[in-house]
Amino acid sequence: MTLFERYLSLWVLLCIVAGIVLANLLPDLFGVLASLEYASVNLVVAVLIWAMVYPMMVAVDFGAIKGVGARPKGLVITLVVNWLIKPFTMAALGVLFFNHIFAGLIGRGDAGQYVAGLILLGAAPCTAMVFVWSQLTKGDPNYTLVQVSLNDVIMVFAFAPIVALLLGVTDIAVPWETLVLSVVLYIILPLVAGAITRARLMGQGGDAAVAGFTARIKPMSVLGLLLTVVLLFGFQGNVILGNPVLILLLATPILIQSYGIFAIAYAWAWKWRVPHNVAAPCALIGTSNFFELAVAVAIGLFGLNSGAALVTVVGVLVEVPVMLSLVWFANRTRASFAV
Repeated sequence: MTLFERYLSLWVLLCIVAGIVLANLLPDLFGVLASLEYASVNLVVAVLIWAMVYPMMVAVDFGAIKGVGARPKGLVITLVVNWLIKPFTMAALGVLFFNHIFAGLIGRGDAGQYVAGLILLGAAPCTAMVFVWSQLTKGDPNYTLVQVSLNDVIMVFAFAPIVALLLGVTDIAVPWETLVLSVVLYIILPLVAGAITRARLMGQGGDAAVAGFTARIKPMSVLGLLLTVVLLFGFQGNVILGNPVLILLLATPILIQSYGIFAIAYAWAWKWRVPHNVAAPCALIGTSNFFELAVAVAIGLFGLNSGAALVTVVGVLVEVPVMLSLVWFANRTRASFAV
């Protein structure tokens, strides 16, 4: 891991500050950038999200899914946690905090937006940063790839129905056109582009060609992440500066969800005697979010300046520090797991 990747939390923090400061210094520029939308999708953010997603889609190996039967425990845990537990606990926490515990501190209309933002975060398991967390815990790269590949395939079919189900439960109208467009734009198209690229690279030089290509374009993914953070916090800068208490309120259920989901998956893996190099990535995948997708869909569904988009931006703020703390915990409990 490079020095740049090691201190990613610091760069993210600096980009958050930069976004807020730049938005105050150059409000017209950020206003123009925010106005570049089509079908409620910001085009600048769309390009940056593609930059983040595409390298990982090239790394997706559909052939690796064939071997999942050999060691299924890690896959069972991550799939159950990602698709049968995580979206629903996040929705429940959202309703609990914003409709009840924090109800006197926020408006009822805003509560619906915040719950929607949490649902979008909870229904989108991580597909990009997973490889970073896996590497930091000395995870099995092939198994991690299979987990991510399988989650990506399931996400294509399950993300929209789960979000629609949970948003319907919370009485929020779902614009299906925008939701489906976002899934196609941010998952299906990059996945197809990545598969085509991978097939061509495999034909030219096999796995070495794929590894070389993904290594060369990897900085593009990190740069896309950082620029997206600058833009999003620039778009939300006034809200953040004007409502620091609100940001703390929004972060509370996200933090509880993150550490709670990790505890469930990690303890389950320990109980099942799953090797640590599978257990750690398994728990971290369930804990982290595909926040690029959540942010994009929140912006597409509710707009750049919506409460739902703000929640997903807070999710970005919370994500990296939380995940680094869990990496620290996982590395220090390695000896407790089966070899």
